[in-house]
Amino acid sequence: MLSAQDSLVLIIDIQEKLVASLNKHSVVNSAVKITNASRLLDIPVIVTEQYPSGLGSTVAPLKAFLPDNVDIVEKTYFNTLLEEGFLEKIKSYGRKQIVIFGIETHICVYQTACALVEAGFEVYAVKDACASRGKYEFKQGIEAMRDNGVKISCVEIILFEWLKGSKHPKFKEVQALIK
Repeated sequence: MLSAQDSLVLIIDIQEKLVASLNKHSVVNSAVKITNASRLLDIPVIVTEQYPSGLGSTVAPLKAFLPDNVDIVEKTYFNTLLEEGFLEKIKSYGRKQIVIFGIETHICVYQTACALVEAGFEVYAVKDACASRGKYEFKQGIEAMRDNGVKISCVEIILFEWLKGSKHPKFKEVQALIK
């Protein structure tokens, strides 16, 4: 099970042009819920942006809820761990559980999640906060992650695992995110 104290949130490429190519914003809504909860629970967040000069930056609705001290990493590799210093950056937080989501499920999320498993992390892909342009590719990306040891989860499971119970001091604030 997830622990807020052991978790780090990794948001992959939820950028302007990528979101526009999806013709749906449910991934952004789900991403905002997790990001907002991570801010309330003091869970660190790292954001990646694939070639931002061409694909735009992280979408405004998500940016609005990022913590002030968020790390935003520009990348050109699909597997973010291939970026110089990225694995060391993740290790520097001292968290063993990585909650990962973003665009595209079958490319950057998949490759990064599998590399994190290989590096010894417990990796949780948030299915309802991931997206691909095609349904088939999305399904294959989720299945491939599961086959490679990534735990597949969803927004509500993540949030309530972090809280543990209704006596958590931030319970009402986090619960309000899903109502």
